[in-house]
Amino acid sequence: DDDSKSSKSGIFSFFSSLTGQKPLTEEDLKPVLAKVKSELMAKNVAVDIAEKIVDSVCTALIGKVVGTFGTVRGVVKEAVEKALTRILTPKRVINILPEIQAAKRKGRPYVITFIGVNGVGKSTSLAKVCAYLQSKGLTVSIAACDTFRSGAVEQLKTHTRCLDARLFEKGYNRDAAGVAADAIAEAKRLKDDVVLVDTAGRMQDNTPLMRALAKLVAVNQPDLVLFVGEALVGNDAVDQVSRFSQALTEYSTAKNPRLVDGMILTKFDTIDDKVSC
Repeated sequence: DDDSKSSKSGIFSFFSSLTGQKPLTEEDLKPVLAKVKSELMAKNVAVDIAEKIVDSVCTALIGKVVGTFGTVRGVVKEAVEKALTRILTPKRVINILPEIQAAKRKGRPYVITFIGVNGVGKSTSLAKVCAYLQSKGLTVSIAACDTFRSGAVEQLKTHTRCLDARLFEKGYNRDAAGVAADAIAEAKRLKDDVVLVDTAGRMQDNTPLMRALAKLVAVNQPDLVLFVGEALVGNDAVDQVSRFSQALTEYSTAKNPRLVDGMILTKFDTIDDKVSC
């Protein structure tokens, strides 16, 4: 059947040589797992993640007697699933709808700040999140805190007009942290449920802009800081989000600096069969 055919292709096919009547040793597994690691990396899986998956499979197979391909396939599949579950289980579970209601009971709007490098689709992602929240019956206002890029405010005007959402903007060449603070205060006065804060795209090594972003986050203490990255850059996105979190720590004036809470990946239609982790 299809499942049988798929099991004999991909990474499972590398393990067909391990069937036999003697317990497997680390020496038996080394050449096979090296091929598996190379295949995962060829699919744009990060080196450390590939190593964790391979280590999990190695631990599961050492000392086992696998008489048939079906047996080895089952052991490998279970080991991979356990490794992926450990890797992908977040330290913080984000469920924004209950969190929004909790903020509402306190008489304040729930604030989400969108950050990231240039051209990844922050404003478009923000508009999609706005549409989702509106579909849940929530009132949303958008803060135009990209006061740097020409056309950024006009782009949000188009989005808010289509979404029938409120836009708070003060034009260009303004202090983004101050614009966000004023937008949050206005949303509280108008009893909006959520404020979505758009920020200027910036490269992670641009110190002045990273300082400005750290100030915006420190001053306004958003409930959620979302990094928007594009899938097509692969594991460079991991470096980007790490550098952003590092900058938020180094340049923050807050006693307990806020880091990136979550990530939105865009442009998945550009990556073909390559994956990233």
